[in-house]
Amino acid sequence: MKSIQSNDLAGLHKLRGLAIDMDGVLWQGDTPMPGLHEFFDVLKRRQIKFVLATNNNTQTPEGFVQKARKLGVEVVPEQVVTAAIATVHYLRLTYPPGSRIYVVGEAALKGLISEAGFTLADTSVVAVVATMDRQLTYDMLKRATLLIRAGADFIGPNPDAAYPTQEGIVPGGGAVLAAIAVGSDRQPLIMGKPESWIFRISMERMQLGPEETGLLGDRLATDIAGGQRLGLKTILVLSGVSTPAELASSPIQPTWVFAGIEELAQAL
Repeated sequence: MKSIQSNDLAGLHKLRGLAIDMDGVLWQGDTPMPGLHEFFDVLKRRQIKFVLATNNNTQTPEGFVQKARKLGVEVVPEQVVTAAIATVHYLRLTYPPGSRIYVVGEAALKGLISEAGFTLADTSVVAVVATMDRQLTYDMLKRATLLIRAGADFIGPNPDAAYPTQEGIVPGGGAVLAAIAVGSDRQPLIMGKPESWIFRISMERMQLGPEETGLLGDRLATDIAGGQRLGLKTILVLSGVSTPAELASSPIQPTWVFAGIEELAQAL
């Protein structure tokens, strides 16, 4: 593990806000990570702002608020930014209200897109938005492929090929995107990490700049790489997807490395 020097800790203590990944960082499934309450107690005591920033699109911000509350952490919806939120932000900037969108994804994502004023449809669409759907069928992949080949834009909220659960590492939204990309011969425009949308929205909500903000995550290729692109300080915890062996051989090197949020809370 990368050593933490005293001057490194001084830099850590200068952070005024954190964009925090959830899966593999704060919890695995419905199981809290060790030190969860202590970590948020430290943030509150030191008046460090935070936003929960995730590529997970299976729940609305309100759903993540309820999940955090069940685990003893108080969060409000404005403190949750998902790849679905970033996707809706992009759709509003790109297409007029009422535009027809085909969605491969779960109810939370479909609800956000519909509430934003778009029409969910499976014919004559301007865009296909695709991510993890635990009721995925071949017909859904086929429909998405045909629509993209007919000229629809291809948008992917979540590029994560896999994500951590209590059962182990399982396929994520990136696996769905890969299937459609192969079938349609088109690559998706990515909205989630490592692209900048989630990070920019998170900083806007905290009213902080990159020099004051840290990115806390468990994935080198999405969390850490994405934060570094915008000039954020980055914190990797080895409690989720990325392993010590991967870290040792990766060209992506975070500012700080901790075993988990329990160790990070002690450093803060």
